[in-house]
Amino acid sequence: MDLRGVIEAILFAAEDPLRASEIAEVTERPTKDVEIELAALRDDLAANGSGIVLREVAGGWRAYTHPDARPYLERFAQTERVTRLSKAAVETLAVVAYKQPVSRGQVAEVRGVDSEQALRTLERRGLIEEVGRAPGPGQALLYGTTHLFMEKLGIRSLADLPPLADHVPPADVVETLEEPFRSEPLSSNGSTS
Repeated sequence: MDLRGVIEAILFAAEDPLRASEIAEVTERPTKDVEIELAALRDDLAANGSGIVLREVAGGWRAYTHPDARPYLERFAQTERVTRLSKAAVETLAVVAYKQPVSRGQVAEVRGVDSEQALRTLERRGLIEEVGRAPGPGQALLYGTTHLFMEKLGIRSLADLPPLADHVPPADVVETLEEPFRSEPLSSNGSTS
C-alpha cells in the first residue's frame, strides 16, 4: 500500500487530530514526506468534490465530513440502523439506570465483563453522564442517566422505570443456575456445609 493509502486508513481510524510526526512514526517515513502527502490529500479531496475534507486543526490533521453533506447525515443519523444500541450497551445502560450512581467497576461486576467501551458509547450518545466520584480510595467516577435517557424512554422520572423484580427469575431458578459455580454444595437450609 502506498503512503497515501496508509495515511487515509490511519486518519479514518483516528478519533483525535494526528500530528504529521505521529503519522511519520507509524509509517516509518520522514515527517516532511508525510506533511507533503497530507497537503496533497487535502487538496485532492477538495478538488474532486469528495464528501470528506481534511483539515489541519488543534496541532494535527483530521478527516471530517464535508459541510454540504450535513442534511444527508442528519437524515442518516435518524435511521433505525444508526440509533440502535448494541446488546452490551443496552445491558450497561440497564445497570446504570437501576443502580445509579454506579462506577465502571460496579457495572463490570454486574455484567461480568469490562464495560468501558459501552459506557463511552452511552456517554457519547448523551444517555449517561458522570455524576460524581465515589468516596474512598481511588474515588472512581460515578455514572447516572441523563434527561435525554428519560426522554428517549418516554418517562418523567426514574421512578417510572419498570420494577426490576418483574424481570428476575424465581429463587429456585436462580439457585439452579448458580449451582455449577458453587465450590461447596448448599445444605437443605441454604447454607454451605
